[in-house]
Amino acid sequence: MNAADDARDYDVVVIGSGFGGSVAALRLAEKGYRVVVLEAGARYEPEDLPATNLRLRRTLWLPRLGCRGIQRMTLLRHVLAVSGAGVGGGSLTYANALYRPPEAFYDAPQWADVTDWRTELAPHLARAERMLGVTTAPPGTPADEVLRETAERMGCADTFHQAPIGVFIGEPGTTVPDPYFGGIGPDRTGCTQCGACITGCQYGAKNTLPMNYLHLAQRAGAEIRPMTTVRTVKPLPGGGYTVGTERSGAWVRRRRKRITATHVVFSAGSIGTQTLLHRLRDTGALPSVSGRLGVLTRTNSEAIHFIQNSRRPADFTEGTAITMGMRPDADTCVQAIRFGRGSNLMGALATLQVPAGPPLRRILAQWRTPRKLLAGTGMRRWAERGLAFLVMQSLDNSLTLVRKRGLFGARLASTQGPNPNPDTIPVALRTAEIAAEVAHAQPSMTVTNLFNIPITAHLIGGCVIGATERTGVVDPWQRLYGHPGLHVVDGSVVPANPGVNPALTITALAERAMAHWPNQGRPDPRPPVGSAYQPLPPIPAGAPQWDTERNTQ
Repeated sequence: MNAADDARDYDVVVIGSGFGGSVAALRLAEKGYRVVVLEAGARYEPEDLPATNLRLRRTLWLPRLGCRGIQRMTLLRHVLAVSGAGVGGGSLTYANALYRPPEAFYDAPQWADVTDWRTELAPHLARAERMLGVTTAPPGTPADEVLRETAERMGCADTFHQAPIGVFIGEPGTTVPDPYFGGIGPDRTGCTQCGACITGCQYGAKNTLPMNYLHLAQRAGAEIRPMTTVRTVKPLPGGGYTVGTERSGAWVRRRRKRITATHVVFSAGSIGTQTLLHRLRDTGALPSVSGRLGVLTRTNSEAIHFIQNSRRPADFTEGTAITMGMRPDADTCVQAIRFGRGSNLMGALATLQVPAGPPLRRILAQWRTPRKLLAGTGMRRWAERGLAFLVMQSLDNSLTLVRKRGLFGARLASTQGPNPNPDTIPVALRTAEIAAEVAHAQPSMTVTNLFNIPITAHLIGGCVIGATERTGVVDPWQRLYGHPGLHVVDGSVVPANPGVNPALTITALAERAMAHWPNQGRPDPRPPVGSAYQPLPPIPAGAPQWDTERNTQ
């Protein structure tokens, strides 16, 4: 560290605290860097999370309206993206599923010629699994049986499987000392199988990032500032950057501050990172950001459909949010998702499922069978009598996100990519129809589907890894082309649709990127940004690596 570095407030500013930012915070703090994490959302203790998703002020992230919840919804022309908000990012509201990417992911054209990604990512996937406490979901819930019978009727019973999840499966409701990190982690409570994972686990059984990476990062010296929105990032004359912040959602008393740092890590998720980088490029703060920004934004080729008002004598809330999956074909993974009792908000967003077609035709089709329409809607006991089906595909389709000015200021807008993102997925319609037959229920879809706008909980890409600036926004070490000292470490670097829940993949990519940072004050062995890629061994941190402690679950 030189004298200029000493004069800066921090060595590293991390923007965001999700699956990328939390890894960056811990691993860089372990390597001796002074780290601060700036999180736009609020900090929640488990007991403060919403009991149901009808507690809108703690469920939705609309800070200017007084809602400081854990779910952010971003409506674009071609997709409604749902993402996490708060200290812990998407881990607060994700469904716990931690799948490894399929083999096809490593061969995606965007990055296949850079290196042998199977070999490079393997140890980091294993490390991420240890850190996130991956285990196999317990079998035997009512929702399991519906999906099992659905798989049999669709001819893919041999692909039915219990999901890898990040939940502490201990004695239900019993609190025990940290079972993961040699006693330095927080106490944990065994999962009660209440199904409320997506609204936020109130018991501390869910392996959220505040339970592992962020907890350990703070022990290693990292600072976390919630309710802090980054507005500007500007280069300093002698190197490094100044980061301008304000209080999230404030109309007055915005408490604007400036922080200086040698490095800045963008980890605000695909939506947050793209929003910030587009604004910084278009306003001239960071004019050299790649013209590829926003290209190859992926939805995980995703669709969400429902069955509801089931007449099957079962309570679908039993279990963790996701416990099982199936594969109707080589490119598709289907999972049934449950919600906790009383979390009936999805019933307000659901409507009768109708065939694909133009929006007007789909809207008119709703009223051709009024009885079915009434049977396929409604919030009453939705969580107990309804299931969501998450359909993900590893196909090569994408959107392009750009920044456009409108009546209420500039915002992100979507256009179709070279291979258009689907507005309807036939296998998703078929899955919901068959599952409804199995459960004696009504197949449903979201209201946005009427307008050919699917929902995704896994928007990724847009700042993808590329061998050169002509093909990507960041290099294989996840350094931003054109701006030394800037890095992107979140789902926006993912180059392809994995076709499974991407949380583990994002964590592993972040682990790999951080493993090659030098310890503070030591030479950087990585070649300069823009140079040809060459494999390098990881650099061990000077501080203990707590993830080597055996998982005693």
